[in-house]
Amino acid sequence: MSTKSWPDYRAVWRWHFYAGLFCIPFVIVLSISGLIYLFKPQIEAWNDRNYDNLHLTGDMKSASQQVAAALATFPGSSFVNYELPEFDSSSARVVVKSGETPMRVYVHPESLQILHTVPENSRLMRWIFRLHGELLMGDRGSNLVELAACWTIVLLISGLFLWWPRNAKGLGGVLYPRLFNGSRIFWRDIHSVVGMWISFCAIFLLLTGLPWAKFWGDYFKQVRQVTGTAVVKQDWANSSRQKSGEGDDNGAAEHSEHSEHGGSRRKKGATQTTPIDLAVLDIMVANVAPLKLDAPVIVSAPGGRSPKWNAKSNTANRTRRVTIDLDPKTGATLNREDFKDRHWVDRAVGFGIAAHEGALFGWFNQLLGALTTLGLVLLSVSGAVLWWRRRDQGVLGAPKPMLNPRVSLGLLSIIVLLGICLPLFAASLVFVLLLEWLLLSRIPSIRNWLGLIPAKP
Repeated sequence: MSTKSWPDYRAVWRWHFYAGLFCIPFVIVLSISGLIYLFKPQIEAWNDRNYDNLHLTGDMKSASQQVAAALATFPGSSFVNYELPEFDSSSARVVVKSGETPMRVYVHPESLQILHTVPENSRLMRWIFRLHGELLMGDRGSNLVELAACWTIVLLISGLFLWWPRNAKGLGGVLYPRLFNGSRIFWRDIHSVVGMWISFCAIFLLLTGLPWAKFWGDYFKQVRQVTGTAVVKQDWANSSRQKSGEGDDNGAAEHSEHSEHGGSRRKKGATQTTPIDLAVLDIMVANVAPLKLDAPVIVSAPGGRSPKWNAKSNTANRTRRVTIDLDPKTGATLNREDFKDRHWVDRAVGFGIAAHEGALFGWFNQLLGALTTLGLVLLSVSGAVLWWRRRDQGVLGAPKPMLNPRVSLGLLSIIVLLGICLPLFAASLVFVLLLEWLLLSRIPSIRNWLGLIPAKP
């Protein structure tokens, strides 16, 4: 049986083609931004190198004095959090809220000189994070990214179906590309073989990124409510407001990663009701420092109606994160939550997010993520080249449908399963099918350009 006579082959090929044209721009942007974000620790260490290699004599000022210096830089500002120095030569990092803007202030720990100030949301990696997760468009961008992610999953699954070696005569073009058999075979093999090697890692990255998406994240919360697996708070955010820190009780973002992934433990919209005695911060730091939590360690002021202080290890490897509630007078630990104490669903998502960000198993995790994202860029470029070379003049170049298409029960089952797991995919699929049936197929010029006219037997 020839490849193209297989049931579902042409239908899968057509949807692979249309999904590819839609997804290519998004895949390139998200892959490049994701590649950059994989190396966030190295990039931020380089950006902050001038503030982490100070020549200090040992006469360190207290944390409260360092915070006071930061507050004096922005008159009328309020204290948000203090980051424990990671190295003995590090400057103090203090986040204050000036007006409606959270500001990160780098303070010399001995002289109290202000070394640098920057709005939290203007930092390079915060900008990359928003580009990667929402195309700098807030929740609407998040929905668009999710839609592209859903269809990219479909694209990869359909690509594996098309790659499957039904009549292969050797491993060339199956497990390795034939590089010297002409440009047509070169680009086809690059596309199919690279796709085969990276598909499973790419699908994993796409699935583990969904909890951050606005639509799927809300859907996931509803599923957890129905199944009785919901928790009071989760360790990641899926709305633009939460990610930017605007939902924190004092209106300012906490530490960049803390706010990016919804780490605040306070209620949205709450405000600081009583002035904070900064001297208490010294007590909190003295109690938290000996715990040797993984950096960065953030000590946050009380917020809303709760008088408790909060300390959190906000390490990128979420499996090592710790959150602690502190007594407002003595700094004693009132409650401690380690990763192992969380609900199994949150632990599973935490593992996935840590791997997604390249933080779960060190440099090899970053390397695997980098190869996958670069492979996705190569897939997009090779797919675009293949389309451009095969298209006829004056038409889109889509594979024509069969006169009597055959769709198997297996294909329908996969579509239904994907629709249940990816509701935005299901909604968009129904929309596209209705649009084609009610409008596009009824206008001859559009019908011909889109390739909706069945091929002659």
